[in-house]
Amino acid sequence: MIYVVGHKSPDSDSVCSAIAVAELKKLLGFETEARVAGELNSETKFILEKFGVKAPKVLKSVGLKDEVILVDHSDLSQAVDGMKDAMIVGLVDHHKLGDVTTKVPIEVLIRPLGCCASVVKGLFDYYGKKISKGTAGLMLCAILSDTVIFRSPTCTDEDKRVVKELSKICGIGEVESLGMEMFKVKSEVEGKSARDLVARDYKDFEMGGKRIGVGQLEVVDLGMVEGKRLELLKEMERLKVEGREAVFLMLTDIMKEGTMLLYVGREGLRDKVFGKSKDGWYKGMMSRKKQVIPKLEEYFG
Repeated sequence: MIYVVGHKSPDSDSVCSAIAVAELKKLLGFETEARVAGELNSETKFILEKFGVKAPKVLKSVGLKDEVILVDHSDLSQAVDGMKDAMIVGLVDHHKLGDVTTKVPIEVLIRPLGCCASVVKGLFDYYGKKISKGTAGLMLCAILSDTVIFRSPTCTDEDKRVVKELSKICGIGEVESLGMEMFKVKSEVEGKSARDLVARDYKDFEMGGKRIGVGQLEVVDLGMVEGKRLELLKEMERLKVEGREAVFLMLTDIMKEGTMLLYVGREGLRDKVFGKSKDGWYKGMMSRKKQVIPKLEEYFG
């Protein structure tokens, strides 16, 4: 059995792409099973329910005897526990290549697209395999989520083209309306603890020998989280004292197309890395992958 799994603190792309890759590999004659590396967020649950797809089981750890295909990540800090010992047999991603190493030659496809699901669609096309209606719906939603309904600077013309093709397969006409419905679910903060909100889309990165945490909380209105700022900062401080040099949280307003960037770390760090701003607001900052991580890596070197 080959497990197909995305990163910890799974987002919709890591879950939906894992399901899609598992489906493709089965069509190619492999025994595969999609898994997730943690609890699903509200948006992903909404997507799975909408298209009648059962949620994958959680994969807590892997070992020497486990064969794994990684999707939507290639950093050990984001991977399931024990991944350095497992037999990685495939990798499909849309981020920079991380620090994962393999024991044998593997099939790797990394493309600079807005969503891993767009990369997976290219694999279905390459092998000439049809995508099931349900999986097409999942992939479409993953792209809408990762590209922030085409608003993210990571979005490409290919992502948009793939959405059009997937919409025909799954029978979804008003894709932007679906996207807004998803983000309203994703933006839900009522009754959620600060720990839940920070962890919703959180990743650790190794930079210059230091561990940097960067989370992102996408909402349709920043007013939804304004009263929770102090609680969020306390939770970020808790993460920092666990051994991180700094922790950032992107509070991204998808309608105003910008981010309120919270952080805990050395004084003045945010201004040095991203430039001075009023109250931490950065107009146009939408993408962790393209607009935040590269600047942090340049700074920490």
